[in-house]
Amino acid sequence: MLLLVCSLWISELYLDLFTLLQALVFEEILPGYHLRPGLVRERATLLKFIQLSYQELFPEQDEFSHLAVTVEKYFSQETPLWWVELAESAVSSDSPTVSWLQPIACLWLGNAVDQILGDRHAHIFLLYVMPKYRRQGIGSALMRYAESWAKARGDRQIGLQVFQRNQPALHLYHKLGYQAQSLWMIKPLHRSDKPMQS
Repeated sequence: MLLLVCSLWISELYLDLFTLLQALVFEEILPGYHLRPGLVRERATLLKFIQLSYQELFPEQDEFSHLAVTVEKYFSQETPLWWVELAESAVSSDSPTVSWLQPIACLWLGNAVDQILGDRHAHIFLLYVMPKYRRQGIGSALMRYAESWAKARGDRQIGLQVFQRNQPALHLYHKLGYQAQSLWMIKPLHRSDKPMQS
């Protein structure tokens, strides 16, 4: 029994170290901006970014705790996350060093199934850029990265869902060649509405 527990612990430690090493691989996405894979342990930061996105779009609503359930349900090793960080280079006479700041943008991908053809394809769960860093090409660079990731794994398309009121995002997606495939329609139901007679 002790051997099994130790074996499981070592397996988890190996996975954590492997994930940590992956996260230390930085890729320059734009000059001065670096992309790094996210860690499963960064669940709270991902939730913060999702909440920021919703707060911007729905300022009249002050409660978004339900988004924690979404992160808990869908965020895993199979739904990769990337962070964009601003690199500050501090060069000394001895050797150059780079310090990393808090993430300023993120990209979270998952899987979906095309409802017409039945093919699996990449789905963009979240693309968020902090307001201060918008209109600098970060969103477009992240979209290109997502598309490259999807192509590399053999996907023939990539999809996303966007709120109608998010006009800047809609403009970006149209500019990048995305088209509406379906329309999700809702109707608020109030207690005062009478049921339809059949």
